[in-house]
Order: sequence, then C-alpha cells, then structure tokens
Amino acid sequence: MRRFLATWTLFAAALPAALSCGTRSGPRPDVAGTWRAVIQSPGGELPFTLRLDQPVTRDPREGRLAAVVVNGEEVLPIDTARIDGDKVILRFEQYDSEISARLSEDRMTMTGTWVRQAGRRRPVMVFTASRGEAPRFGLPVVASAGIDGDITGSWDVLFTDDEGTSPARGEFRQQGERLLGTFLTPTGDYRFLEGDYRAGHLRLSCFDGGHAFLFHAVMDADGMTGDFWSRSSYHATWTARRAAAGSTLPDPYATTTLKNPSGRLRFSFPDLAGRMVSSSDAMFAGKVVLVDVFGSWCPNCNDQAPVLAGLYRAYHEQGLEIVGLAYEMTGDRARDAIFVGKYAERHGVVWPLLLAGTSDKSEASQTLPDLSGVLAFPTLIFIGRDGRVAAIHTGFEGPGTGRHFDELKARYDQLVKSLL
Repeated sequence: MRRFLATWTLFAAALPAALSCGTRSGPRPDVAGTWRAVIQSPGGELPFTLRLDQPVTRDPREGRLAAVVVNGEEVLPIDTARIDGDKVILRFEQYDSEISARLSEDRMTMTGTWVRQAGRRRPVMVFTASRGEAPRFGLPVVASAGIDGDITGSWDVLFTDDEGTSPARGEFRQQGERLLGTFLTPTGDYRFLEGDYRAGHLRLSCFDGGHAFLFHAVMDADGMTGDFWSRSSYHATWTARRAAAGSTLPDPYATTTLKNPSGRLRFSFPDLAGRMVSSSDAMFAGKVVLVDVFGSWCPNCNDQAPVLAGLYRAYHEQGLEIVGLAYEMTGDRARDAIFVGKYAERHGVVWPLLLAGTSDKSEASQTLPDLSGVLAFPTLIFIGRDGRVAAIHTGFEGPGTGRHFDELKARYDQLVKSLL
C-alpha cells in the first residue's frame, strides 16, 4: 500500500514540471486528471476511479501516461499506459489484460473495451469513462428503498450459486454515505471494495485489471439480501446478518489436509527454464520449506507474494527455503513461463517458481495427490526440517481485510520461527 501511494505521489509531483515545459509536440497532454470509469457488468455499471497524467519524458511524442486505478484505500499503478492520437491504451501485464478506448473529440469521455485472459478464452467487456470527480455510483432506485442506518461492523454472509452455499464474513466501514470494506471467505478475500450505502442500498465494486467485482444489496428488518457479479459470467446471491458473538469462518489451517501417511508432500515440476525441480532435491534437505501453490493471475496470490518475500529475507540465512508451484491460465508452457516471470520480477521473487499445471482446481488437485485437494489459490504448505508437513493454510486474508491481514502475517512468522 505504501508503495502504491508513494508511486502516485511521484506521478502527481511530476505534473507541475510537465506543465511548465511550454508547448509540446506530439500527444496532447489534456487527458490528465480523474475519470469515473465503468465496466459494463451483467449486474449493471461496475465503477472505479481512474487517474491519468502525462509524465515528463525526453520525447513527449512517445505518448506515455502515468496511470493508477483507485479502489478505496488502494492506489494501484497500471503497468503500461499510453495515448496514441485519440486512443488510450491501459495494459495490466500481470493479468494479461488491456483496456483500449477512444477519446471523444472534446476529450471528456472515452469508450472502448476491456479484454482479458480467462482460462483459454479472452472475454471482452464494454468500458466507458467520463472526466472529472464524480460519485462512484449514481443515485439508488428509490422505489425499492430499504432500511437506512449505519452498517459499520462485521456481518455473517452466505453466498449461493449453482454449486451450493458458502459462508463469508463482511467487514464494512461506513463514512457518511461512503462505504469501504471487503468479504472474507474460506478461500480468500475480495480485496479493497468501495461504494456507498444510501437509502438502505449497499453498492460496492472493485476493478484491478484482472478482476471486476460488483455487489448490490437491500437492507430489511432481517438483514441484507443482494447479488454478486464477477467479471462477465459469474453471479451469486447473498444474504447477511449482523455477526453473532463468537461466529467464525472455517479454520483455514484445517481446510486442506494431507493424505500421505508418511506426512510428506511430493512434487516434481519444471522451472521456468525447463529444469526439473523435485521435493527430494538436495536444496530442500534439512531446511524449513514453504510450498506456495499460486497463480500469477490470482489477486490474493499477488497480495501474498510480498509477505513471502519478507519471510525469505528475514529467515533464508537461518534455513528457510520457498518454492512456488504455479497454476496458470492457459497450459501453454511458453506463455505461462513469461507471465510467471513477470510475477517474479514484480514481487522480487528469488526462490524457484515451477510450472505445475493449469488454474482449474480439479486438474490442479490431480498434480498434488498427497493433498486432499487444491481448494484455493494461494495455498501455503509449511514443511519442517524433517521433511514432514507441519501446517497447511488455505486462501489468504490480504491487506484489504485490515486486522485479519496483520494477524495472518504474525501467524506465518510464528510458524516459520517455530520450525526453524
């Protein structure tokens, strides 16, 4: 978070200097500022805040932009942003996705598409944006107004889709009509959500270049009832009640279990250069090993990576090793190696990353038969110096979850030190 804020501060600091450089040739710099951006979701408008600036470059004709996405407390730099005539292109490298939009003649609006990698497909969703500060959401439908009030606090949530019902925990902070928060689930969290609560209506959204979440709900005397849409195809309904005293989600350390009676986790996969790396290799013998089951496309995995990097820096010299098992979108090894490599570069990963399979959980489960299954990305396996599995943590509570994130980091640290 501090890195994101610092990055945006540098972008903002460059603006006065850019404006003092006099007349420019090349791209017009008048796209700078705040934009209300919208992905057209099956549930309606999925809004987020987009900020653009044109930094000083030696050659202004390059058309490079500085750009960030804002979701509540998160300020997320966009990897590559540029303007080419009347076209704005925003590239999110880690998710292999791109927004491409044309500016109106007055440069006050833009219209285009968001294209992303999803398994072996590349779905397209409509993107629009209007310039200037504006509420994240418009006015709610008054005709179905719910019960007003302050919904700050914890809520017991049930999500229901075609596969059944699953529990979650809603954590909300209301500031007037503005609403911030997230949902924690047994397999991860929905990161930084921002929206509002007005006239008994909850609306929350998040867009990070790879994931687009939209939540609606109406409050009645019994609690909240609503809908959840993710990207272009997923829909679930949900209900929420004030969290009962002592209510908790399933224990993430008991969700995934070890089937191998020897207590060991076996794996053997190629690294990014094609060399086989196995659990029996000498580099892991007598070491504490963290096996990270992850995907470069996974938002919770990207949140977890800096935590693992911190553990590696702190304890590698004392005998800690980490190995990442990457489960990627397409199964094309050449393509997947490129994006896992970008993930490593982004997070400063220096431990081995192996290409283990695809992001399909049932297929992933077959590659690790010693586990009861791969239920979530990430899943982190703690192995002691004796080579036996000491703990398995399913999912991740990221920075958007506040104190839960702090507690998770402390628990990881405690576990590693106890094994060393």
